[in-house]
Amino acid sequence: MTQQQADLLIIGGGVGGVSAALAALRRGTSVIMTEQTPWLGGQLTAQLVPSDEHRRIETTGRNRSYAQFRHLIREHYRTYYPLTAAARADEHLNPGAAWVSPLSVEPKVILAVLHSLLRPYEASGQLTLMLDTTPVAVHTDGDLVSAVVVRDRDGNGVELTAPFVLDATELGDLLELGGVEFVTGRESHAETGEPGAPETGDPLDMQSVTWCFAVEHRDGEDHTIDRPDDYGAFRDWRPPQLAGEKMLGFRRAAHDGSIAREYTLNVNADDDPFAIDVDHRNMGAAPELWNYRRVAARRQFEGGAYESDIVIVNWPMNDYAGGPLFGIEDAAAHWDRSKALSRSLLYWLQTEAPRPDGGAGWPGLRLTPRVTGTADGFAMMPYFRESRRIRAQRTILEQDFDRDLRDGRGAERYPDTVGVGHYYWIDRHATTGGSAGGGGLPEPFEIPLGALLPQRVRNLLPAAKNIGTTHISNGSYRLQPVEWSIGEAVGALAAYCLDRKIEPAAVSADSRELRDFQNDLERGGVQLRWDPALRW
Repeated sequence: MTQQQADLLIIGGGVGGVSAALAALRRGTSVIMTEQTPWLGGQLTAQLVPSDEHRRIETTGRNRSYAQFRHLIREHYRTYYPLTAAARADEHLNPGAAWVSPLSVEPKVILAVLHSLLRPYEASGQLTLMLDTTPVAVHTDGDLVSAVVVRDRDGNGVELTAPFVLDATELGDLLELGGVEFVTGRESHAETGEPGAPETGDPLDMQSVTWCFAVEHRDGEDHTIDRPDDYGAFRDWRPPQLAGEKMLGFRRAAHDGSIAREYTLNVNADDDPFAIDVDHRNMGAAPELWNYRRVAARRQFEGGAYESDIVIVNWPMNDYAGGPLFGIEDAAAHWDRSKALSRSLLYWLQTEAPRPDGGAGWPGLRLTPRVTGTADGFAMMPYFRESRRIRAQRTILEQDFDRDLRDGRGAERYPDTVGVGHYYWIDRHATTGGSAGGGGLPEPFEIPLGALLPQRVRNLLPAAKNIGTTHISNGSYRLQPVEWSIGEAVGALAAYCLDRKIEPAAVSADSRELRDFQNDLERGGVQLRWDPALRW
């Protein structure tokens, strides 16, 4: 088996992994980064999820590096795409004109921008990038990770070593492989003291996953797929989480204080991209699905460039809560069923879904593999909302930032803050344990260093959704801009510790080291605090 080594090893090239790599590389650290799919970007690319962002993202509540990343995406469109004059002049260009995100774009554009950011370091040899590469073993020496063994798609194994290792995988794979203490699923009220936690915990009660796909609509054409073998079962499925509603249906019952919703679908409606309201608080009782996660709005481009809008289908109808995708023996079956649900949703949309004109189905809906980078037009992997989570030195709790539990004080101000984040909701989708999901309203929050430090292991750090959150607080800390900030913090921390020849726990334990590290973050453009006047 061959061996490679660097100053920092990052396993996982998703949002947090890339951000961590950039932070470390900009500080002179040599990095090896692996990614199990052919694409960097995780949620944003391989999982086809437009960035879920808060309403202040254009001006505050994000790091300078994330602002630069967003700017480069918009400049890519201005440079290479046939935008209309109005779209080109729009400071806050949103090519997809989606209401889910102020910057909803094709995943391949994000992929191009990420590679452009990393390419200078790869060209110089400071970065070694290994795609289609999966971790298969973690070697430890006491409380230290000594090596990670990975395999490429041809089965070739490589042993990777570095003084510091970041777990930026989508499911916290290194935690299990390396025997690092972690939690999964929901905690009990007795364990966390969270007012919203149930009386009993369940490590297998996890948020639903969504196997996204991309479609366009060709009027007058028939692109109906073959009827899936399990279509009848999914069409008639009424999961307990939906309070009697069918999974394949536009209606959703009220739960946990929410309102009942009757989603609408108006395929290729001739809507004005500048009239889209990206403030989720205004979604109302009848949200529109077509422009919900649209990544290319044809009216943003010169005539004829796009015959149809391009839409990512990440809707309530393909949120799969039939079982967890890790932690059980038959997890592989749930991987298959989550994709099968999405395939059945597509067939239902093409054949039986009620149309506004009283008819049924849109046979012109066509999968778009050119967008997804896959042969079938579905994402490379499901969209995961939960991961294994480290048992951290500090666990972020619901009562740290839930508006209704803070009595107007704003979120907890952590002395060891290393970043900030926000979202509209503490967003928990239906779960594998039968919960309908739901959650509170988050105040603009901080990311404490203690949540990034395992209780025992000294040289492994989480860099994605695997930080010290709970089942509840994960609902806001799992989103893309927050994951970017988490990655940047741990990448910078690894570089700082290498330079000082200390361990991460020492930074947390020493007030002078902590302040020096926070100063280093601020010099790099990291936002550590919110304006205290800002609220949800």
